[in-house]
Amino acid sequence: MLNELNIRHFGPIKEAHLKFGDITVLIGAQASGKSLCLQLLKLLLDKRYVAATMDKYNYVIAKNPDNILNFYFGDGLAKMWTEDTVISDGVNTYKKNGLLGKGNPNAQEQLFYIPAQRIISISDGRPKNFMEYDSSTPFVLRQFSETLRMFFQYGLNGSKVVFPIGYRLKSGVKTSLQKNIFHDGRVTIDNRSGQKKMQLSVGEMDIPFMAWSAGQKEFMPLLMAFYCLSGPPQNVIDRSQYRYVVLEEPEMGLHPRAIQSVLLQTLELVQNGYKVILSTHSQVLLEFVWAFNTIKDSDATVAQKERLLQRMFGVERFESIGNMLEGIFDKSINTYYFANKGDGVTSVDISTLDVTSDDTDVSEWGGLSQFSGKTSNIVSQVINGEYE
Repeated sequence: MLNELNIRHFGPIKEAHLKFGDITVLIGAQASGKSLCLQLLKLLLDKRYVAATMDKYNYVIAKNPDNILNFYFGDGLAKMWTEDTVISDGVNTYKKNGLLGKGNPNAQEQLFYIPAQRIISISDGRPKNFMEYDSSTPFVLRQFSETLRMFFQYGLNGSKVVFPIGYRLKSGVKTSLQKNIFHDGRVTIDNRSGQKKMQLSVGEMDIPFMAWSAGQKEFMPLLMAFYCLSGPPQNVIDRSQYRYVVLEEPEMGLHPRAIQSVLLQTLELVQNGYKVILSTHSQVLLEFVWAFNTIKDSDATVAQKERLLQRMFGVERFESIGNMLEGIFDKSINTYYFANKGDGVTSVDISTLDVTSDDTDVSEWGGLSQFSGKTSNIVSQVINGEYE
């Protein structure tokens, strides 16, 4: 089990030190290296699987680690790993040539990666296969798309309904998603074009995928990923092989109430034994982490803490979701800010999220709460007649 990741001089990252909790949250501006860090983590954990996939699709390695890096991150990005790059997990140090380990066709993935660009995987209403992408596309997106394709083709047990499925998500989560995303519609399969494609059936209308709202389209690959990781075991996707789940920007296109549903589903993943690593630009997610840690560190009893969390999500104690939250405060959440100080990106541990801290990286949650803090001060001045 890899419990930490230390990176020096890799791409835009000058130095990053991450210790993984049951949930680990990464925040930072665009292009601050969060995705590169997470993709690197998968490469270290699943290098035998990656190498086997390269063999499967006839990619040429030629005993050159740069070929692996270009294939994995995208053409030309091997240059991110320089002579000054140091990668370790606190026990082992990883060398560039170590990426040339022989692929194992029986190797299983340890990390299920849900990328930020996931909408590309179903851009025309069906998951694409691995080889429909060119070599500039990162491996994690290609593999994610292929996983969804396998589930879409074979994991629905012949059903033409993709949402709602009765046995894949908790009833409270399904109800919330129905209300906040699909508005009493059903996602069904249309094969009249000769290919299976998703459509939204509302009343007597069948709405093609390209006519959906942006939020509905953004959410579908995330929903299918949750299907792969939850519910009864299935033959198509062996979820027991995974120990980590990376979820990039789960908030994309979603209303805050829908983000709460995604949070609940994420907590179920944690309760099922996965280590979940999130990257986000959402203040809603940080508000949850702040509240979670505040409740956890309080003097309340365990039962009181769980009831407070149930009230936060608006669920009752004896609902399936409420029961799922039992014991959740045995879990840990760590938060890191990828800060660009001018000479490269450095990770900052802001796990306390202490709004009274003198360190603005901590008190302003890596900049996520900065604007709301300023607007609150301005509104307070106006209310009090304090004009300058």
